[in-house]
Amino acid sequence: MKKFFDYFDSRYRESVLNKPPEEDGPVITISRQTGCDARQVAENVVSNLNRKYGTTKWKWIDKDIIYRIAEELHTDALRVENFYKGIELSNVSEMIMAFSGNFVSDLRVKKAIKDVVLTMCKEGFLVLVGRAGVSIAQEIKDALHIRLVAPFYWRVENVMKKKTIDIETAEEFVIDTDEKRYNLILTFLDKKPLNIDFLFDATINRNSFTINETADLIEDMYEKKIVRQIEERKSLK
Repeated sequence: MKKFFDYFDSRYRESVLNKPPEEDGPVITISRQTGCDARQVAENVVSNLNRKYGTTKWKWIDKDIIYRIAEELHTDALRVENFYKGIELSNVSEMIMAFSGNFVSDLRVKKAIKDVVLTMCKEGFLVLVGRAGVSIAQEIKDALHIRLVAPFYWRVENVMKKKTIDIETAEEFVIDTDEKRYNLILTFLDKKPLNIDFLFDATINRNSFTINETADLIEDMYEKKIVRQIEERKSLK
């Protein structure tokens, strides 16, 4: 738990962000279309890697980061969550927050998110679900970027079961959430590409693989990309 709080200490973040690039990572980012069970996949990947390497270093994170960033900015967690969801403040809301002394601009929220997420990724041994991780960690060499996809109605059915909602509501939820997640990835890129496919090392169709099988595939790709790179660097010393 202490390590988690360290990420929100400015001096600690500065020391990590200034590390030599070759010391960054390893990190795995998992971007996903709505309804692809990314959290369960991440949990299994972490369990697999910790068991294989006899360690407890690997961890995964998703929404917990929102609440800690909100505390750092002295604002409501909903403010940070709305930024992630692409919800803009109305003029009235801005005025109320300004008069109450709690106004936090989108630029401040974006910078806090980027600083904290990048620190976590550079520190390494992290599986990051969403949070624009693929954009923020794009320059980290020892990083594996995965995207989970599945057919639209496969995902709709999955969301219906998890949220116990009807098909129309699930369809709207999937379409709306997909759009927001796509826009969030673009928000943290310096240049807006025509598509984001090139950002990922691999795309996995969840309709073809179970949660356990998907986690196994990611572990195998981690071995083939990141472990190989680390070993190659060691051999050159």
